[in-house]
Amino acid sequence: MRIIESAYVRLLQGLAVIAGVIMGATALMIVFDVTVRNLGFQPPPHTLTFTEYGLLYVTMFGAPWLVRTKGHVYIELVTAAVGPGVRTVMSRLVALLCVIVCAVLCYYAAGTTWIDFQRGDMDIRSYDMPRWILMACMPLGFGLMTIEFCRYLLGFDSLHSGEAGIHE
Repeated sequence: MRIIESAYVRLLQGLAVIAGVIMGATALMIVFDVTVRNLGFQPPPHTLTFTEYGLLYVTMFGAPWLVRTKGHVYIELVTAAVGPGVRTVMSRLVALLCVIVCAVLCYYAAGTTWIDFQRGDMDIRSYDMPRWILMACMPLGFGLMTIEFCRYLLGFDSLHSGEAGIHE
């Protein structure tokens, strides 16, 4: 079981690293695009397209790791004002809602990805790309977030610390 958990954590960390690399590459592409444009030249036509694709992949690859490490922004004004028992119930209700939302989004994203794959749909911009490749990160990201919120729902960790404030 430890081997599976270790592999799973490495998967989340690996996806987070890929998200970071994509974010860095996107920043460099934008700087290059603006520099070329300001020098009076025509920038590559694919910069905007790859930047848009990159933003989706950064979000979907980085979000599960952020949920696991509580790296997302959340506010604990209400949970800090109640006792530990009520806080636990509230925290699990929030986790349940997150599990439901992420599972539903995963289901529909997987269905859309599969339909795009079967039809051979293309995302036509400056660079034509099979649409399923663009969409494939969504069921993966939402599926992993579902698993991560299940950890909070089942009590392996607490989503809320009870300390008042905004956490980042």
